[in-house]
Amino acid sequence: MFFKLDIHTHILPREWPDLKERYGYGGWLRIQHSPNDKNRATLTKDDGRFFRDIESNCWSVTDRLREMDKTGVDVQLLSTVPVMFSYWAKAEDALDLSRYLNNHLASVVREHPRRFLGAATVPLQDPELAAEELKRAVGTLSLQAVMIGSHVNEWNLDNTKLDPFYKTAEDLGCPVLVHPWDMETGGRMSKYWLPWLVGMPAETTIAICSLIFGGVLERFPRLKLCFAHGAGSFPYTLGRIQHGFEVRPDLCAVDNDVPPDSYLSRIYSDSLVHNEESLNFLIKVLGEDNILLGSDYPFPLGESCPGKLIEESNQSSKVIKEKTLGQNALKFLNLQIKDFIWYVPIAMKLYSLDKCK
Repeated sequence: MFFKLDIHTHILPREWPDLKERYGYGGWLRIQHSPNDKNRATLTKDDGRFFRDIESNCWSVTDRLREMDKTGVDVQLLSTVPVMFSYWAKAEDALDLSRYLNNHLASVVREHPRRFLGAATVPLQDPELAAEELKRAVGTLSLQAVMIGSHVNEWNLDNTKLDPFYKTAEDLGCPVLVHPWDMETGGRMSKYWLPWLVGMPAETTIAICSLIFGGVLERFPRLKLCFAHGAGSFPYTLGRIQHGFEVRPDLCAVDNDVPPDSYLSRIYSDSLVHNEESLNFLIKVLGEDNILLGSDYPFPLGESCPGKLIEESNQSSKVIKEKTLGQNALKFLNLQIKDFIWYVPIAMKLYSLDKCK
């Protein structure tokens, strides 16, 4: 019986305004609920192009709580769906949308403060506005973290224009979750779901390397960063990255001369790797204190029974399981288990994993 805090989950409002009408130009996402099935909806671009089908657990708190109880998840950290970051838009419009989404997140957390936490979204195309919204999200809305994309249009995450945002996150003690997004989808990547299967891990690795090589972790030594989807390809290419730094410092060490492997204690990752051997290697590379349960709920590329891979691992001790399922996330988010565990009826935790099959 483990305390489980899932730090990688997504939620949307059931409805939101017509954003094309609200801002006066296109490119936005809209939600269309099925007239024949109250549990299904379709996300489309405002020009009618299909984006994704979703189910009611993406917006219904009641459905979400029922599934959390079924799978033994005590607490979820909620964040928006990355497509809603809208870094491509005018900054003031992305700020307005961020405020709308953050207000929604905060309302869900207020209604169920022992089951949900919130990770804000901010308009990173304008780092000063992003910093101001982060202050509001943490100070006024009491959200516990912020989620950002793996790049901001043409900027990688080492761009010094982002420093005001990093400085604010560091000063607030607000952990930053980095999620891959905006992968290449055309040309050679147009088949076989390659953007999600291959592009996402590459995006995250680019983000981590940019933060290391660009000296962001040197400029902001107290900044907490966690990378979604098992830190992408980074743990498995670390040897190559380290070797490249050593043999071609003229190319790799141009902004920071600190070796990449010196930062491993600063790099957190969720547990979403789908394979026990990969999970064991991830723990070996980043350390048992730096892996946090993350499921990508409620999407199909996620773990359908959050934490099952960890719980059924034959190579992880009970201590490691306790850490990765919940304790590490509490520390990362600057929280304590006493803030949550009292509400859980013992019977609720005596679930069987076969419910997830």
